[in-house]
Amino acid sequence: MKYKIKRQQYNSRRCFVCGLDNVHGLRARFYETEDDELIAVFSAEDYHQSYPGRMHGGVIGAMLDETIGRAICARYGDMVWGVTLELTTRYKKQVPLEQELKVIGRITVDHGRFFQGTGELILPDGTVAATAEGKYMKMSIKDISSDAFVDQEWGLLPDELMPTEIEIGK
Repeated sequence: MKYKIKRQQYNSRRCFVCGLDNVHGLRARFYETEDDELIAVFSAEDYHQSYPGRMHGGVIGAMLDETIGRAICARYGDMVWGVTLELTTRYKKQVPLEQELKVIGRITVDHGRFFQGTGELILPDGTVAATAEGKYMKMSIKDISSDAFVDQEWGLLPDELMPTEIEIGK
């Protein structure tokens, strides 16, 4: 399935999931779709493994959590974030290393200060390898971090052109 992309979200310097300067991180890129879903694109390396050749379940959970939590930005902009209150993850297939993987997340309930969402980690062939659903609290990035973070660590974009569409599955 092809998704039309309307905007690329910011990255930070040191975040485990999106940090461009974190040598052990995932360096995920996040893209908002026209339907206000969020697609993460990333590749796990050998230092993200659990059993040989397989991504660690905690890393899978982190990717799903980050993608669902960031999906709220597609509605309110980059200064409103989701802080995780609860996350349930279901693992269906092993996830290989050193391949481009995608996670898609969306908001399913949006009420006042809280929201809920779901997400899926999808293998290159379109198979869903893991799913998650979570509950989050909306917070301003300035309430989560310092002004120095917003000014010096947040907002960095990768040196690549934003795709106009992303295909998931074959």
